[in-house]
Amino acid sequence: MRVLPTTFLSILASWLFASLATAQATETLTFATVDRPPFVFLGDDGARGFSIDLMQAIGEDLGADIRFAPQDSFSNMLDAVAAGTVDGAIANISITASRETVMDFSQPIFESGIQILLPEEPGSLARIGSLLTREIMTAILVALGLLFGGGMIMWVFERRHQPYFDRPAKDALFPSFWWALNLVVNGGFEERMPQSRPGRFFAVILVVASLFVVSVFVATITAAVTVEALQDSVDSINDLEGRKVGSVDGSTSAQFLTARDIRFRDFDTPHELLAAFQEGDIDSVVFDGPILAYFATNDGRHDSRLIKRVYRPENYGIALPTGSPWREEIDQSLLKLREDGTYDALLETWFGATFRR
Repeated sequence: MRVLPTTFLSILASWLFASLATAQATETLTFATVDRPPFVFLGDDGARGFSIDLMQAIGEDLGADIRFAPQDSFSNMLDAVAAGTVDGAIANISITASRETVMDFSQPIFESGIQILLPEEPGSLARIGSLLTREIMTAILVALGLLFGGGMIMWVFERRHQPYFDRPAKDALFPSFWWALNLVVNGGFEERMPQSRPGRFFAVILVVASLFVVSVFVATITAAVTVEALQDSVDSINDLEGRKVGSVDGSTSAQFLTARDIRFRDFDTPHELLAAFQEGDIDSVVFDGPILAYFATNDGRHDSRLIKRVYRPENYGIALPTGSPWREEIDQSLLKLREDGTYDALLETWFGATFRR
């Protein structure tokens, strides 16, 4: 008679254990996220991207279902983690000392850094067009006027002394201009040397004056080329002075610019920031390198270039509420995914050769 109660208790214990194991295996974890291509793409069909796939792989390893809670802004996402209303957050979240005071982080999931995006360098035709400034056009017109005027004055002096100028005024316009041009450029022709005293005297004045005209013309072009080169050259963060710089409000990039007293225009989202760049409202973008690299090889591949230098290295991590019981397990899972090749496969899928560290 005692066998039945014992058997019943054993079956009940096994059922309870199995129920607990099943409940643990199917536990749902909620992670806040925000739209940050290629880390997170939010659309009508749900969330996808490198960070999304990585978090789902971690969930599979932990035996937990991952549910994503899209947020309207980056700050709202971090606020949800700090308040403990979600189990964590994942996107392109930089690990910083200030954030560490109000939340915990997993080990780094991506090595990143702050970089600069600039417009594509102009081609040869565009460079030539940019040199046709008002000052250069004025110098060209003045030079042409002096050559035409000087040639016709020489025609007046030499039309009865030098056979080359012995022609009517209407027929002498271009030959006289051509003679003056050759005098300035090549020193003239021996067989077309002025024969009259006024003509010889004026030829000397024309040559001496041309030295100053040519010098001014060359100096004007040189100055224009130098200014254009300086405007296009950005070798350090200080070279952004005088440019129309943009970044995302509240981001580590914005803090970086503020700390260096560099004026910039802030935007609510990277999408608005990059749209303003494409429309020409700003000419320099300072933000997370991977996001800028993705833009430069996709939507901005024809009109943007990414400066390779990383101005401040950063690491991305999974944000967790302070004291989260999942931190150690997530770190262990990340190590497993790196060791078995899953992590590298995700990098290849979402970044390929675009952005590698």
